Amino acid sequence: MNVEIEKAASFLSQASTLFNSYYEIPFYHLILEITLVLFILKILLSKSTGSPDDKQPLTEKEKDQLIAEWVPEPLVPEDAIENTPPVNVVESKIGKYVTVNGVNCLNVATMNFLGMIGLPEIEEAAIASVDKYGVGSCGPRGFYGTIDVHILLEEKLAKFMEVEEAIIYSYGFTTLASAIPAYSKRGDVIFADREVNYAIQKGILSSRSRVEYYNHNDMDDLVRILEEQAAKDRKNPKKARVTNRFLVSEGLFINTGQIANLPKLLELKQKYKFRIFLDESYSFGVLGSNGRGLTEFYGVDRRNVDMICGSMEYSLGSVGGFTCGSSFVIRHQRLSGQGYVFSASLPPLHASMVIKAMDFMNPDLFTKLMTNCKLMDKELAKAPEINVYGDQISPIKHIRLKSNNTLENLRTIVSKGLTEEHKLALTTATYTSTELFEKEPSIRLAVTTELTEDDIITIVSSIRSIINSLEDNN
Repeated sequence: MNVEIEKAASFLSQASTLFNSYYEIPFYHLILEITLVLFILKILLSKSTGSPDDKQPLTEKEKDQLIAEWVPEPLVPEDAIENTPPVNVVESKIGKYVTVNGVNCLNVATMNFLGMIGLPEIEEAAIASVDKYGVGSCGPRGFYGTIDVHILLEEKLAKFMEVEEAIIYSYGFTTLASAIPAYSKRGDVIFADREVNYAIQKGILSSRSRVEYYNHNDMDDLVRILEEQAAKDRKNPKKARVTNRFLVSEGLFINTGQIANLPKLLELKQKYKFRIFLDESYSFGVLGSNGRGLTEFYGVDRRNVDMICGSMEYSLGSVGGFTCGSSFVIRHQRLSGQGYVFSASLPPLHASMVIKAMDFMNPDLFTKLMTNCKLMDKELAKAPEINVYGDQISPIKHIRLKSNNTLENLRTIVSKGLTEEHKLALTTATYTSTELFEKEPSIRLAVTTELTEDDIITIVSSIRSIINSLEDNN
């Protein structure tokens, strides 16, 4: 009996304590709790107003009316169709001269920087390859898609770039889009220039890493975001230990024609401890006394750059891309580079073309290219109608009108160039609607070794003439 009395007393004591605690709670807090409890009970106790089976089926007339009223969403935005550039049909080899829409034009539109397209020796190598291997590989590298010329080309690229190993891809775009996510994953961080090309943007997106963009070629802005990351790392050292950091940059930016400040990037690499991926798609076969790209141009040790990517579609006049560096880095891509593992390998004829084209790369060729780049820059600077963008020694120049620099006006200039009066092949810089940062419209010029001094003077004179005629009509 005493035990039961003690239990009852204990229960009453606890109930009293609980009541007193509720008594001490602020009134508004008690009202809020009661409201939440009632709301939860309403959700739990609420019943459906009826099952789908209880609903009356639509009549044929109602169905026809709904179908007639339905307006499908367009597959692409309407303005995307309006902004599509006109198609100019090429009817010849794309060399110094190119026939476009039936007009034989002086070519300053395509990036055949070293004039490799059309060389008889390269064409003969391609024909011999077709006779031996056929036109395609029809399989990825790991599934009977590895041809002996692929191995020869990788060895030649590695030797030329003075690195341990190289790997080739069948398409230049997929090189960057595959190589970046092969190393950088979710939870890692990538620092990238705002003006990196679209392939790099897609590679970063595929990696699912956090990305921090810095202003174009602005080392002070890069230091700012590196310091912000360093502060985050100090705040959470446990997370910092498992976070990989990468910096991705182009050597020569296709969107601006400017050259990256590699020595400064390497200096920051040592201080802030990140890995550098360098895209040399447009600087390979262009910069440096032997065409080895930005590292040779600045005279820095290539081993300090963790991975170098390059393209065989511009200076070498073929198709495909490559990455090179230490064997430890490159071999990882043979299992993790999606474009390498799952895509059909580079057609043997293109590998044979690149092998032959590399035999023609020599210091005299690069000296000639630099001379033409400087001359083009000098002549363009004399034109008061335009603003010129791009480094002096860059073969990529962007020009914009000082007044009314609209895409429509620039396309008109390109169209007038493709007439019998001017016979000049120009192109506007084209961007996708999914570019991360808006680009100002421009005409992009490509300087090649095939141009003479008279050609360059004629090109600039024709551009100025077209612009002046455009202004007169306005």
